[in-house]
Parts: sequence; C-alpha cells; structure tokens
Amino acid sequence: MNIEGQSAIVTGGASGLGAETARELARRGAKVAVLDRHGAGAQAVANEIGGIGVECDITSADSVQAALTAASAAHGAARLLMNIAGIGTARRLIGKDGTPMPLDDFKRVIDVNLVGTFNVTRLAVAEMVKLDALDDGERGVVVNTASVAAFDGQVGQEAYAASKGGIVSLTLPLARDLAQFGVRVVTIAPGLFLTPLMAELPEPVQQSLAASIPFPKRLGKPQEFAALAAAIVENLSLNGEVIRLDGALRMAPR
Repeated sequence: MNIEGQSAIVTGGASGLGAETARELARRGAKVAVLDRHGAGAQAVANEIGGIGVECDITSADSVQAALTAASAAHGAARLLMNIAGIGTARRLIGKDGTPMPLDDFKRVIDVNLVGTFNVTRLAVAEMVKLDALDDGERGVVVNTASVAAFDGQVGQEAYAASKGGIVSLTLPLARDLAQFGVRVVTIAPGLFLTPLMAELPEPVQQSLAASIPFPKRLGKPQEFAALAAAIVENLSLNGEVIRLDGALRMAPR
C-alpha cells in the first residue's frame, strides 16, 4: 500500500518506538493520529508531525472508541493501524522473601499488552473493513508489536513474555480471519532498542546489553523499527508473519 495520503493510527505514539513510527508515517505522507495514555506527550508528537494527538487507554473500549472517533473526524477512517503501546515488568514468580508474584501484576501486563492490542484492533478494523478496496483489493494493514521475549523470555519476564507470546500467536489467525476483507496483519518482535526507558539505565549497563547483540553490536534505533513498520505497509505480500528485529540476539536466561 502506498502510505501517502492514508489515515493512520499509532498507539503508544508519545515516545520511543511509537513516536518514531508516527514520524516516519507522516514523513511518507500519512495523516497520523497519535494515541497514548499520556495525552500531553501524544499532542506534542502530533504537533511536530502535523497530526492529531488523543489521550487513550487501550484497555478501555470506551476510551479507544472515543479516540478512533476523534481520529476519523480529523482524517477519515484509518487504513493503517500500528499497535505499539505496551508496558514491561520484571518480577520473579517467587520473591526472595518466598511470596508469590501478585496476581494483579500479571493481569495488568496481559491486560495492557495483549488485551489492549486486541481491543484497539477489533474496533479499528471494524471501520477499516467498510472502506473501499484499493486497486489490488487491499483495505488496510495492522502492525502489532511483540518482543523477542516471546521466544527467549528471561527470568522474571513471565508476565511480559506471556503477553508478547499472545500477540505472536494472534498474528496468523488474525491475518487469516481478515484476509476476506483485504486486511493484512504482521507483527514485529523487536530486541533491545534505545527507547526512553532504556536510556535511563547507566551507560555501562547499556553497553553490556549492546555487547550481547551479535551484529550490529549496539542497541537498536527506534528509526529502524519505524522503517520496518513502513516497509510492511508497502509490501503487499507480507502477511501473517512475525518478524524478529534484533540483530540476531538470542537472550540468555538472565
């Protein structure tokens, strides 16, 4: 699909991978709605790229529907959906004091990362499938965000790995389900990227993490994630696939 002129939704667009993806889509001519639970951050990115910023809780059906309505009013129904919003956690099943991980901690990560992704997808695609098909029969593209933790989950990543593994497993059935409408679904599984959260770590820690990556021996750049997301949109044959973007990284147990 040619990105120029298309309406796009980017969740988690206030910072990191989401912000760079919003910028890249706008650079290629898309009309971008930046959704994030941090409304001011979403608006700041939107102002930068000439889009619309909307505060949105992806776990809430009402919040997502309101955000999509606002985006549609500004740009029309979206053909492009970038599900990038998510949270992380690191907590062992059994703590040092012998207590089990609180169930609510596990539920929260699943709710945001997996259920939130599905929630936005179901509501956005409901409008996407009503659009006229393009010349090649395509109506839209959904790009989801998993993680290499879905495959190489480390100690303490039970909740995060499970949530991202769910997104991996969701990819093919979603693509098969939506094929009848000409909507493609592809998932990116990024490795270690220099996001704002990563940038808060001490420089020696960042260097140690980068050293574990075979090549390029550095943390991934958000622009590289954004470039892949855009390339997926532009390549009609990419569908139902999970793409690792990790410099050949395979994470150790800890």
